[in-house]
Amino acid sequence: MSDLQRYLCGAKRLLLATSVSIGLLASANQANADGANAACPDAGVFGTGMITNVCWSCIFPMYVSGIRMGGSSEDVPNGAADPKPLCLCQDANGVYRPGTQMSMWQPARLVESVRVPYCSPTLGGEMLQEDLTHIGTRGYGQGSSRQHMAFYQYHYFAYPLLVMLDLFLQPHCNPGGFSDMDLMYLSELDPTWNDDELAFYLNPESAIFASPGAIAACTADAAAASTGSPIKNMFWCAGAWGGIYPLTGHVMTNASPPRSAALVGTRALAALHRRGLALQTMGDDAMCANPIHPTMLKTQYKFQQLYPLPEANGNHWIGEPTYLWGEWRNIPAVGEDFVNLIWRYDDCCTQF
Repeated sequence: MSDLQRYLCGAKRLLLATSVSIGLLASANQANADGANAACPDAGVFGTGMITNVCWSCIFPMYVSGIRMGGSSEDVPNGAADPKPLCLCQDANGVYRPGTQMSMWQPARLVESVRVPYCSPTLGGEMLQEDLTHIGTRGYGQGSSRQHMAFYQYHYFAYPLLVMLDLFLQPHCNPGGFSDMDLMYLSELDPTWNDDELAFYLNPESAIFASPGAIAACTADAAAASTGSPIKNMFWCAGAWGGIYPLTGHVMTNASPPRSAALVGTRALAALHRRGLALQTMGDDAMCANPIHPTMLKTQYKFQQLYPLPEANGNHWIGEPTYLWGEWRNIPAVGEDFVNLIWRYDDCCTQF
């Protein structure tokens, strides 16, 4: 064999080996990507999902100057302001200015309940933090069984969808003043979220509202949520979903993942209200400003599941049984992380 033939033969072997290596590397990368997607899926919140997965009729009823536009008065939450044609609010100089009253449901927030810390299906399946060594351990109350517990982290987003799509631009009716999506809270950074005992020290009322007697009283709230709206004053109950206290990510059973995820989202709202990070937006007190309300106003909110199976034709009250709206809205193994759109009822005074 001549030197030229040896050179060509060696070049062919090198080219073949390089091709095989590239193919194996590409296969490995694809396998890693598939594994990452399975662990942290993309919820498809953006794109066409912003339109097709949202229940647009859920905005109604809308009241303008006391006149109802669309919807049913049965969807007006208990505790909302009575419809009036005019309202008065002080401006920055303390001068009262007249305006018209507006009341409506708005898609305002997103809350995702995830099994893998720092995984964000809302943000396309991105891991917000790769270093998981400082997450900590979970705390369990005495007598609890780990085999019957489920645990979720949550991420809370501002999501003023009507403002983002330029459908409703009224600054007096935009509590918080958000004009775009923003990440507001991560439970991974909250040491009380995965420790029941530590959460008790910040929320000592748990000793009362997580007691067997208080939980037994929640059956009345569950019945009310099943047939209409929940009982506003029973702030420690989440209807058929369970008790709101303690304010942690532990739920007693994961037999119904949609229910567990919805309960975690409700506890997130309750914890944010407790810390003054979520405000009262309905009622006469909220017409001109949004006061802090340490206990969550349950009737102020409705939930709509966006992922894994969107609830595109409706939404539901807090505590409404899952067999009425979504016991089937999960996909085993690959669809057990959840994204819920939070609808908030807003009473406001649009000043002239």
